[in-house]
Amino acid sequence: MTISLKLLFEEIHKAKDEDSLQSQLAPKIGNYFAAKRSGIFFFDQLLADQKFQAILNVALSLEHNPVARYIAERHTPVHEGLVTIPKTWKLICPRSDHWHVMAGPIIDRGQVVGSVGCTRERSMSAFDTQDLADMSAICLHLSAWTARVRIIRSTTLQPQHQSFSSNRLTPRELQIANLVALGRTNAQIGSELWITENSVKQALKRMFRKLKVSSRAEMIAQLSATKHHLSSLELVNKHQ
Repeated sequence: MTISLKLLFEEIHKAKDEDSLQSQLAPKIGNYFAAKRSGIFFFDQLLADQKFQAILNVALSLEHNPVARYIAERHTPVHEGLVTIPKTWKLICPRSDHWHVMAGPIIDRGQVVGSVGCTRERSMSAFDTQDLADMSAICLHLSAWTARVRIIRSTTLQPQHQSFSSNRLTPRELQIANLVALGRTNAQIGSELWITENSVKQALKRMFRKLKVSSRAEMIAQLSATKHHLSSLELVNKHQ
């Protein structure tokens, strides 16, 4: 069965934890990209496992691996054909099932905290620009999910009278935030709200300053966490 990007996005936001992303979502991402292998990796988990240390020293080496270096520097997906030639890539990664590799970052508060990747064998077609565009969308949703979950984990329920992040945004800014969460570009947001693309850019800058975030994914995550807090408080109040 062919899976769509929309279904992948829904799967991401329904996930309960990293384990479910890795065991249930990663194979579906592999299916979507017709990959031989696929995986979702969170670096803090891998670094805590001693048996992965030697592998990570090579796989995540910015000096050794041009794919990892590209992601670390640009925070955007890449495939091996953009950063090296087949002969060199074979020396870097000699595995036959990793002849073609595409990977993208999972971002939390401006830091690369994980990655999602797919590989294909030599006999299979190389990843292309459309694959990169689709991987970029998947990474945005994974980053938003990760930031939201980690914010929820690191905070406790706040008093009901305390001001929440969403209260600092104007109704228009909340409209923009909702459209960002739906994956709209600045141009699309401007068209839907009848304002210029530059007005959207300036509004996002103000919103980032208000919320003390540095990316669209982090903003979405913080607002999602706020909604979670409010829903939890309403549930508590009903039982008091």
